[in-house]
Amino acid sequence: MSNQELKMKGSKTYKILVVEDEDLNYAVIETMLDFFEDNFIPIRANHGEKAVEICKDDPDIDIVLMDLKMPVMNGFEATQLIKEFRPELAVIAQTAFATQESRSLAESTGFDGFITKPINEEALREVLQDNL
Repeated sequence: MSNQELKMKGSKTYKILVVEDEDLNYAVIETMLDFFEDNFIPIRANHGEKAVEICKDDPDIDIVLMDLKMPVMNGFEATQLIKEFRPELAVIAQTAFATQESRSLAESTGFDGFITKPINEEALREVLQDNL
């Protein structure tokens, strides 16, 4: 079955903002989204400041996957700003540093979920299903 056939199976389309400064990490997420049943339109921001700008300018963003450690503005700061004007928007923390401290900080900062890197397909599917 081709990518196009898989994409056509889904009945919903979601616009997902992937905030990731590493090209390879973004490519992995983008590839996984291509194989899910629903249609995902990925948009990329490579730092938190850009993510805040995109969320302000595009009310059709359905969910955000937010890296925590990035240049310019980190994911914690960006999420706090986004939640000020879009409190209903689900923002999912993604990080390679999965300590209990980082999880607790993510929860207290306003994240709606947490996913660890390297991201696997099942974990990504689950966090999307739980938050869309």
